[in-house]
Amino acid sequence: MKNYKTRVLLVEDEDVARKTLSFYLNTIFDEVVVACDGQEASNIFKRDFKENKNFDLVLTDLKMPNKDGISMIDDIRELVPNQRFIIVSAHKNEDDLLKLINLRVLGYFVKPLNIDNMMDMLKKAKEEVLSDFASENTHEVLIALNRRYTYDVENDKLYNQESIVKLSKKELDILKVLIDNLGEVVPVEKFKQDVWNDVNTNDSAFRTVMKRLKDKVKEDDFIISHKGYGYIIEKQLKK
Repeated sequence: MKNYKTRVLLVEDEDVARKTLSFYLNTIFDEVVVACDGQEASNIFKRDFKENKNFDLVLTDLKMPNKDGISMIDDIRELVPNQRFIIVSAHKNEDDLLKLINLRVLGYFVKPLNIDNMMDMLKKAKEEVLSDFASENTHEVLIALNRRYTYDVENDKLYNQESIVKLSKKELDILKVLIDNLGEVVPVEKFKQDVWNDVNTNDSAFRTVMKRLKDKVKEDDFIISHKGYGYIIEKQLKK
């Protein structure tokens, strides 16, 4: 647990609010990256995502120049569907609240901020991050990919209910990359590097193996394509 470094992306266009929030965030989290508007934040998130660096929390305003908070959140969720957000805004707009209902929003704070309440929420957010990290790193023998397919970690076997799904070495390697990054969109370049040991591998070679793998799980395909970004196996919600 001590080795895990928490990262936060702060998105705020007002200078004073940005400096204040940055100060308090830095008292709780290990690294705070700052953006001055939604467009800059989207660019930072995409850049870091390509470098396999994720943010545990995005704290953002909604009304900003260049790109508003809602549009930025949509951009981020294309890459990380289960990204955590905390909203800080000058107004509690009903339309905004409706748009945020289905997102992973941990809190919605209206300016001027109650610092005590904000700090409590930030501490809870960090606890959730560390708890999730601990759970994800607890050894699991079987991973349920959906209601039909299960992956046996110890034996590197994919099951369709009770039957083993026969996979080639490269199909299995692709599946393992997805499972190692469960809940995250994996860029095509990472598959090429991890499976072929060459980021310049021909696109058609990758697509051929990915198609063969998806064909073998077509009864309930759990591999989701995010056009222009990569592929993801979404985490199953625990009941």
